[in-house]
Amino acid sequence: MDLRPLGRSGLSVPPFCFGGNVFGWTADEATSFALLDRLLETGFTFVDTADVYSAWAPGHRGGESEAVIGRWMKDRGARDRMTIATKVGMDMGEGRKGLRAAYIEEAVEASLRRLGTDRIDLYQSHTDDAATPLQETLSAYDRLIRAGKVRAIGASNYSAARLREALAVAARENLPRYESLQPGYSLADREDYEAELEPLCREEGIGVISYFSLAAGFLTGKYRQAGAAAGRARESRVSPYLNPRGLAFLDLLDAVARDHGATPAQVSLAWLIARPGLTAPIASATSVAQLDELLGGVRLALDPAAIARLDEASRGSLKG
Repeated sequence: MDLRPLGRSGLSVPPFCFGGNVFGWTADEATSFALLDRLLETGFTFVDTADVYSAWAPGHRGGESEAVIGRWMKDRGARDRMTIATKVGMDMGEGRKGLRAAYIEEAVEASLRRLGTDRIDLYQSHTDDAATPLQETLSAYDRLIRAGKVRAIGASNYSAARLREALAVAARENLPRYESLQPGYSLADREDYEAELEPLCREEGIGVISYFSLAAGFLTGKYRQAGAAAGRARESRVSPYLNPRGLAFLDLLDAVARDHGATPAQVSLAWLIARPGLTAPIASATSVAQLDELLGGVRLALDPAAIARLDEASRGSLKG
């Protein structure tokens, strides 16, 4: 497999990252172990999680995903074969949130315990914290890197202006810089990333690992009418795409998929993987069969004409 550099971090990763938000939530532990086993055996060993996964589920407190990954790595003896990315900063309750130095130093220890490891490969600021000086946050990460607890840092949900400011602070103060960005980005939602973040990341050599790569399932083609996702965890995220333009795009996606002997989800992932400057799309699955379909998209090469058709039809956002 051809690995890709993640920014200037020194880390090299597969061109696909598995979204670990499902572990311990919509995928029980046995299913989670089976998914991780398949990732390991196929070499797609880049997994993204967060301390807050899955605090939103009834009876959960956060940390469930990290704990499942940790138990699996211990059981399989797989830590050294995995690239583990996790995140800090979202509200964990009881005042545990943000990017203050003291909180980062507390949160990283909790993540390390749950993961059962002595280091995190990519530690990411899950969301911007305008109330905390960037220098304080980056200084905390600097101490963690020097202590060997973190290998590289990344940002998620940052605006171009704030990412640019963080890079400037890192350069001025001789602190570690964000080596990756995790933006929401897909064929269905292009404008926010492409307008300012994409040129900045390409100019600065920042790795990009996109989330909502399948637009919460819309780009799989499973949802084609109002109410189709009713009662599902992703209902509120899918519904905005179920409009005339979005549905017309699904017809085009179907046609491209037929031409390539693929599925709409595979075409959508292949388009992202071919996008200049994008390191690895993040996507998740709740069964091994679904995962195998996604991995088929990683191996799919779209012809230039298909990429051009998809580009033209999807510019901006498909949301109504």
